[in-house]
Amino acid sequence: MAARPKLHYPNGRGRMESVRWVLAAAGVEFDEEFLETKEQLHKLQDGNHLLFQQVPMVEIDGMKLVQTRSILHYIADKHNLFGKDLKERTLIDMYVEGTLDLLELLIMHPFLKPDDQQKEVVNMAQKAIIRYFPVFEKILRGHGQNFLVGNQLSLADVILLQTILALEEKIPNILSAFPFLQEYTVKLSNIPTIKRFLEPGSKKKPPPDEIYVRTVYNIFKP
Repeated sequence: MAARPKLHYPNGRGRMESVRWVLAAAGVEFDEEFLETKEQLHKLQDGNHLLFQQVPMVEIDGMKLVQTRSILHYIADKHNLFGKDLKERTLIDMYVEGTLDLLELLIMHPFLKPDDQQKEVVNMAQKAIIRYFPVFEKILRGHGQNFLVGNQLSLADVILLQTILALEEKIPNILSAFPFLQEYTVKLSNIPTIKRFLEPGSKKKPPPDEIYVRTVYNIFKP
């Protein structure tokens, strides 16, 4: 029996949360080894476990994968979440890249100065409502299907749902002008594997707090 994937990252969302999401959506059980000190990071670096000296890192199928997008692609491809042909994979990749640009704003938000955090919430809302959500609303309205690509769950759906739900934590009415995305979010959230991940007690991480921010600074500060 193959070993379960092991995720190496601090105990919080960051760039590893998307990896948790796609593993959970695929129904894959995984283990986590949380980084809590700079010494733990140095041990991974000195042991040649991190190709570019940084995390996220996922041990899976005898490999030590780094670079978030490469990790996501591998897991999605392995578990049939990356389309049926080159055209579908390209569409999925394009949608994922766009959504990750928006998600990056959420990832960096807790590390901003307090005075800048509320301004950034306004900026995130504007970008979501003006640039990103209209694209996905049009796609869903145009083909009338439950998923973004190929009428089956893909990496693009998983990352978009992750981003929508994270934004709703800060801006509860963020989807008020997007009825197709509202319906889409409800349907995806009720897929059994995703529904389990959204329930209390799962490995889904809570919104970043001061303890997480302080831990990250202590691990990664020069």
